[in-house]
Amino acid sequence: MNPRSNFRKYWHYVRIAFWIIVPVILLVLPADFFDQGQSICLSILLFKQECYACGLTRALMHLIHFEFAEAYYFNILAFIVFPLLAYQWFLWFRQDWKKLKLIRTS
Repeated sequence: MNPRSNFRKYWHYVRIAFWIIVPVILLVLPADFFDQGQSICLSILLFKQECYACGLTRALMHLIHFEFAEAYYFNILAFIVFPLLAYQWFLWFRQDWKKLKLIRTS
C-alpha cells in the first residue's frame, strides 16, 4: 500500500468519526448551551434587525433535545431545517463509508 492510499484511508476514518462524534456532543450538551451570549449574526450586528436564520442554532439545539415549544419560540424554521440537515448529514456519512470500503478492498 502506498503512503497516499494509507493517508486517504485514515482521512476517511477521521471523517467518519467526525460524522458520529458531533451529533453525540450536541446531544450531551445541555439544550440551553447556546441560549446566552452575544449574537454573531451580521444582520443584528450591522443593521440591528433579525434575519430568517436568527435563533436557528438555539432552536436546533432545543429540537435535538425534544423541547419543541422552545424550538418554536426561537425559530419555527428549525422544524424544516432539522430533517433536511439530518438527511444531508446521513448522506455525507454514507458517502465516506462507501469510499472507505472501496479503499479497504483495494
